Amino acid sequence: MTTSHAAAGGGSWKELPKVKLQRKNRLRALSLGAVAVSGALALTACGSDDTGSKGSDSTTSSASASTSSIKCDDAKGQLLSDGSSAQKNAIDAWVRDFSQACGVQINYKAGGSGAGVTAFTQGQIPWAGSDSALKDEEVAASKRVCSGGQGIDLPMVGGPIAVGYNVPGVDNLVLDAPTLAKIFDSKITKWNDSAIAKLNPGVKLPDLKIQAFHRSDESGTTDNFTKYLIATTPDTWKYSGGKAWQAKGGQSAPQSAGVAQQVKQTSGAIGYFELSYVSDGIKAVSIDTGASKPVAPSTDSATADIAAAQVVGKGQDLALQLDYKTKAEGAYPITLVTYEIVCDKGNKADTLPATKAFLRYMASEDGQKVLSGIGYAPIPDAIITKVRSTIEGLS
Repeated sequence: MTTSHAAAGGGSWKELPKVKLQRKNRLRALSLGAVAVSGALALTACGSDDTGSKGSDSTTSSASASTSSIKCDDAKGQLLSDGSSAQKNAIDAWVRDFSQACGVQINYKAGGSGAGVTAFTQGQIPWAGSDSALKDEEVAASKRVCSGGQGIDLPMVGGPIAVGYNVPGVDNLVLDAPTLAKIFDSKITKWNDSAIAKLNPGVKLPDLKIQAFHRSDESGTTDNFTKYLIATTPDTWKYSGGKAWQAKGGQSAPQSAGVAQQVKQTSGAIGYFELSYVSDGIKAVSIDTGASKPVAPSTDSATADIAAAQVVGKGQDLALQLDYKTKAEGAYPITLVTYEIVCDKGNKADTLPATKAFLRYMASEDGQKVLSGIGYAPIPDAIITKVRSTIEGLS
């Protein structure tokens, strides 16, 4: 408008260079603004999920990582993977950074730990995510696809398994292991049950039916959640555990996103999923561990528990043993570690460079920094240092 007016005789030709500069600056500002908005929208779309998890947090954390520090080496092409839905939000953040730096397309299906391990041992994918370490029979199966080697567990993502609930009027809720076990085994069916009331003095609990949701697919999240119940209240929780849900009753949904969505939209609901899935409409239970105060799920409280984990894997395998029975102050007991499962030797030549480069970034200082901003706990230094060394030796 201003330039056109000047050119039409509204100003002198001596003023025209200044007008052109003003117009150039305005156009540059508009262009930068449009790029910023479109970039923010794209990142938000990648970082969000159908549970209402806040993409802005994941965007901020991912953007803070320096993509210039990512070593691409000979990474190229595409990578297909599958597995733990618990780490999906972390994978999404990592994929954004890595793909931007290296141009590699990564499709992580997040079909659940069971699906990921199966696809890996059948040779369909070069690496998988699982919230449970490989079992002996799965290691044996992996030897058929890892020429001269076997599948190993690399702990990459830590975090609390939040017990999320949707009870109108109840903003703070405390539960312990026996009460949780009875709720998820359909033995406590109302929110104003005396066992819940005893743990929550002064809280007005409604006469509302409990709607307990669990995973319908084989899940490492289920495995870790039930390991906690088995370890802490074996007289109440009498199931053997594993990736498949065993208790009676309740309702099911696929993946962490599905369980969280059901809790969010169902009054009286409760379910278990990673902290990154706690969002508007879902609140998280604090756990009475026997410490002086109940412990809420957070990256810090999960790290306090994971830091005490012991490496129990053999050779290059870095499987961990977690302490579900902790009573340490500020340590949240229902934690999990997601492993990236890969061949130590015998990886396929066409996917090894990209797989190795992506794993290297995930385990790097920048990669681990992404986690705390999106509801996950970085792997403690003593453990992640071993993971980095192991990745460099993959062949």
